[in-house]
Amino acid sequence: MSTPLADTTNPDLGLLRAVNGLAKSSPRWLDHLVSWVGEYGILIGLAMLGLVGWLQARRRPDAPVAIAGLLWVPLSVAVAELANLPIAAIVNRPRPFVDHPDLLVLVDGKAGTHSFVSDHSTMTMAVAVALFLVNRRLGWIAGGLALLQGFCRMFMGVHYPTDVIGGFALAVAVVLLLAPIAMAVLVPFCHALSRTAVAPLIRAPERGGAGRGGAVARGRRRGRGAVRAEEQPPESDLAA
Repeated sequence: MSTPLADTTNPDLGLLRAVNGLAKSSPRWLDHLVSWVGEYGILIGLAMLGLVGWLQARRRPDAPVAIAGLLWVPLSVAVAELANLPIAAIVNRPRPFVDHPDLLVLVDGKAGTHSFVSDHSTMTMAVAVALFLVNRRLGWIAGGLALLQGFCRMFMGVHYPTDVIGGFALAVAVVLLLAPIAMAVLVPFCHALSRTAVAPLIRAPERGGAGRGGAVARGRRRGRGAVRAEEQPPESDLAA
């Protein structure tokens, strides 16, 4: 185990101890809440943001292009996670609590896995950056959730700060460097889908058609009423 002097001169470990120390002084219910948020809650929130982005993208004039951008969101996550596999194997960094057992660990099942880079941080930042390319407002929200994810991973005692930063950097690099290639493939694909039976998934049905049809029907009803009115004799003739 490292000496206290060595710990204080290591900014990576020092920041981890500061954040994880909050867990030690927090009530148990808060530790459980942060653990659930850091393990599952933020990922669920990002999925909900993706659903909102899809509903909004279908109504845009450039709907096939916007949907293509949204398709790149989960694909970029998958590519980033695949890129992390050789990185984690090469660096082979153990979890921080392995070398520093004084840390408070709030989640089980992490002992035999790599610490660098953080998978959760990589996933959340990949979603944030890819979503920002399609919808800036949702992208900013997702970016805030990604930062919260990084804090939660340190609070839980399962990642160093550099694990989180490395995950963020990997996600940004994958999303931005491969986005032109991905869009070159996904945009024609979505345009082709918009001409098939799954077109409602790409572009929202126009409401104007129903409105015009209703107006035509009302006009026809008015026309029939006018004809019937013309066929009736004048009121004076009926009185006579």
